[in-house]
Amino acid sequence: MCFEGNSQEVLSLRPADTTRSVLNPNAPAKAAFFSALVPGLGQAYNKKYWKMPIVYIGMGIGIYSYTWNQKKYHEYRDEYKRRLDGTYDPSNPHPIYGNLDNDRLIRAQQFHQRNRDLSALITAGIYILNIIDANVDAHLTQFNVNDNLSLKPEVNQNQIDFKFNYGMTLTYTFNK
Repeated sequence: MCFEGNSQEVLSLRPADTTRSVLNPNAPAKAAFFSALVPGLGQAYNKKYWKMPIVYIGMGIGIYSYTWNQKKYHEYRDEYKRRLDGTYDPSNPHPIYGNLDNDRLIRAQQFHQRNRDLSALITAGIYILNIIDANVDAHLTQFNVNDNLSLKPEVNQNQIDFKFNYGMTLTYTFNK
């Protein structure tokens, strides 16, 4: 006796409304150019508007710190130069810097000069990071994430000893 039968039918489901996205290879370069032109404009081009205030706050703090340290550096330097050229009057000292000796004036100049230079470097670094972020974000928006490539955890029960086997499956589906 021979019995033949099918317990399962194989169905091939293919969505009819698949859309193909057109990749713009110039989008990362354009986003980087916009960010180099005006900081934050590349983030707006990528439609990541929440990053724009971060860019402007970071650059604003860096520029403010630079100008404040530059101002303080010049104040200490001018007081020190007044003492060196002989126009300093000990009977009428400067209200803020008049009670400081020359060594403290020199150290204050060095302190504010170092902080001014560091502020300039940090501001330039934030500007460069702004350009890099816009470029990388534009690249990642074009990254293809679809069902053709999937990585998922899988749990199978062993049919011999009925223990669970854990693993990861990497599946790539070839479609024409």
